[in-house]
Amino acid sequence: MSENWSEPEVEAVVSDYLQMLLLERNGIPFNKAENNRLLRNIVTTRTRGSVERKHQNISAVLLELGYPYIDGYKPLGNYQEMLGRVVRERLEALGELDAVLLNEVQQTVEVAAVNNIVAIQVAPPERKDRKNALYERTVSAPPRPCRRNFIEMESRNRSLGLAGEQLALAFEHRRLWEAGERRLAEKIEHVSLTQGDGLGYDIHSFEVDGRDRFIEVKTTRFGLWTPFFASRNEVRVSEDREEEYQVYRVFGFEKAPQFFALRGSLRKSCLLDATEYAAVPR
Repeated sequence: MSENWSEPEVEAVVSDYLQMLLLERNGIPFNKAENNRLLRNIVTTRTRGSVERKHQNISAVLLELGYPYIDGYKPLGNYQEMLGRVVRERLEALGELDAVLLNEVQQTVEVAAVNNIVAIQVAPPERKDRKNALYERTVSAPPRPCRRNFIEMESRNRSLGLAGEQLALAFEHRRLWEAGERRLAEKIEHVSLTQGDGLGYDIHSFEVDGRDRFIEVKTTRFGLWTPFFASRNEVRVSEDREEEYQVYRVFGFEKAPQFFALRGSLRKSCLLDATEYAAVPR
């Protein structure tokens, strides 16, 4: 069995993945295991595990192109150059998916209803997993960008950002209340509203011993591995206030919101990829 997939095999697995992604973004249930079994009737020399890994490779390509990935297929780099090309070509031909995503990222969002607010925090991804998920590839550069970057477009949805901040405020209030620090809970300030968004963080909260906790909230409807965007000011403040600074990465917002916290300098907790430059004529 050849290690590298042939183009017909890649075409088949990419088509299968994108159809599942379209179902997921439309809220239509499907069975990943059954899809895997049916796909192996086409790519007959591939095992269940190899198909699973190829789906994970596609997740990594999609994130690099600015698209969400299927929940449960953790992005995995180190993919064939051919795979990146085929994914981009199929995306450009699949107008229905673009239409669904465009509507989704532009929708007005309300605060998510959560039954147990203190249970929404999860551990951040392990550093080794974060690196391997997106930054190892066999090609020298990611595939040529598509027409739209839906992850970037979603990051500009102000109603989504505000809803995520309100969720984080509710979590912080309950965290301190349950710790018996009701006085501190009442002092929490939503500074992005009261003082503007130039401070480099959205919420001024507190540790249970009274020390400051400065929280920047980044919210997405998409999966845990979805990249977020940080301004130069946010990176600088995360370094200047390293002991007090945290990013709350809220993900899966509308269905089942959760978040993980990244503490301290963003240069230390994240792999930063420059996406814009301030250009001045020479």
